[in-house]
Amino acid sequence: MPRARQLNKTGIAAAALAIADAEGFPAVSMRRVAQELGVGTMSLYYYAKSKAELISAMDDALMAEVLVPTLPEDWREALTAIASRTRDVFVRHPWALSSMQSAPPGENAMQHMEQCLEALAKTSMTMDEKLTLLALIDDFVFGYTLRETAGDPVVDIDAARKRLATGAFPELTKAFGKELRLCIPNRFNLGLEAIFDKFSERGLKGTARPRRHRPNSAK
Repeated sequence: MPRARQLNKTGIAAAALAIADAEGFPAVSMRRVAQELGVGTMSLYYYAKSKAELISAMDDALMAEVLVPTLPEDWREALTAIASRTRDVFVRHPWALSSMQSAPPGENAMQHMEQCLEALAKTSMTMDEKLTLLALIDDFVFGYTLRETAGDPVVDIDAARKRLATGAFPELTKAFGKELRLCIPNRFNLGLEAIFDKFSERGLKGTARPRRHRPNSAK
């Protein structure tokens, strides 16, 4: 059994994250964390009264990793830094994307959102536009990370070429007939830039007009 360490919520969360990284999220339990720390299971309940509180502590520790030490002044650079750091955290902890959805937002999750809004504070975007932009970035980052952590697809090159040679896939032949392109360099930043361009301050003036309610016609 490992030698007992001084207990605190930070150390307990770190031990739980290490177990999830090494053995998968289902392996995390109060007993398993206690074993990792070299203490009795009941010793943990002073810091985390339930499995739900343990998961909340894990989520808060993950969100601490997401926080950017210094936020760039330019909003695009700031959001790129936040998005890149978020992607890196979920690449290190790929199980977290699906397993931590039920965790309520803790202090570090709130600080993360504060940083995101701070990055946009000097823009002319409305609050609805800011929140929509941040939601789209989250969708992009989470989707990108899921694909990135899934591993490279297994492609039977010879079988693919034979199918292309039948002439049944003319557009695919134009795209892949001469060489197999499975990776687009810098795809992450290209995706972010596409989202930013749509939500740039200049673009918003033409695309994000408030809705006007028509008065009821008098009869």
